Amino acid sequence: MTPTYELDGSEAGGQFVRTALALSVLENEPIRIENVRGDRPDPGLAHQHLAVLETMVELCDADATGVELGAETIEFDPGLDNGLEGGQYAVDIGTAGSVTLLFDAVLPLATVLESPLELTVTGGTDVKWSPPLDYFRHVKLPLLRGFGLDATCEPERRGFYPDGGGEVTLHLEPSAIDPIELEARGDLETVRLYSTESESLADRDVAHRQAEGGVERLEWDGDLERRETTADSPSSGSVLVIRVEHALEGSKRTGIAGFSSLGERGKPAERVGEDAADAANRFREGTAPVDRHMADQLLVYLAIAGGRVRIPAVTDHVESSLELLGEMGVEATLERDVSNAETAVVAVELESTIR
Repeated sequence: MTPTYELDGSEAGGQFVRTALALSVLENEPIRIENVRGDRPDPGLAHQHLAVLETMVELCDADATGVELGAETIEFDPGLDNGLEGGQYAVDIGTAGSVTLLFDAVLPLATVLESPLELTVTGGTDVKWSPPLDYFRHVKLPLLRGFGLDATCEPERRGFYPDGGGEVTLHLEPSAIDPIELEARGDLETVRLYSTESESLADRDVAHRQAEGGVERLEWDGDLERRETTADSPSSGSVLVIRVEHALEGSKRTGIAGFSSLGERGKPAERVGEDAADAANRFREGTAPVDRHMADQLLVYLAIAGGRVRIPAVTDHVESSLELLGEMGVEATLERDVSNAETAVVAVELESTIR
């Protein structure tokens, strides 16, 4: 294998690996990544990163090396001759590794799919350092559907830390993505709360108390919807996600941002809701149409379709993703907001996209 792109992950984490693999498939070019997750205390591929690599290999029937736990150098050649065929696949991460992060790596492949893809993944649906399932279902997917992505997900079972065991199926159709124009935020229109508890916590009314804490802390007196769910899960756990919908100036599309908090041992349920509400309140004070976690997740779609996105903060993930895009031939610009040092606009011109 002679890699087209030789990448260094010494100052990045798992997001760098996931994005690099997705871009490799989209460009149909081989890559080599050295120093995988080099800035983490436990560098190399952990279970959830290995699951992403294994999934990409299976979907593409790709050639790869370093497909093992702890690998710090990997090579991947998608070798697609006639686009990416769909089909039905199943992946078991084997731990409480994040289901939603694996889905994040696969979603962009909709733009090269030749037929529908159904991917069932077992692992953690609501765990630390990753988007909760309701964020993925009710924030990310609806936002991307507004720009042409044809994707839905069907949860069968929730998986909390430490046992995981959640099961979710992603349905992905061949899709064409429109330019991602998310620069100006209009008026806030609707707030929705999704509060979930495992069955083992139902007798303590955890989902209801989380929702109450969120509602009482939110600085909002307009339309508000709430959904409380008791879910089947092999582990005890809870989560609350707040979805904020707002107009986009000059667009018929709706802007969507999300904020979440996980239940933890010793943390009152009401505090879970309050923490998510505090993040939503801070978002309302700003001008960006997307939340800070969505910001870096959208960069791969800018690489596909071009566009402009105002982001609330230039995080480490944003910086490493921008560097990766540059190394793989996508010219993304970062325009700092002179009135607010934290916010910026990321732009990719159509001429420099990977498609």
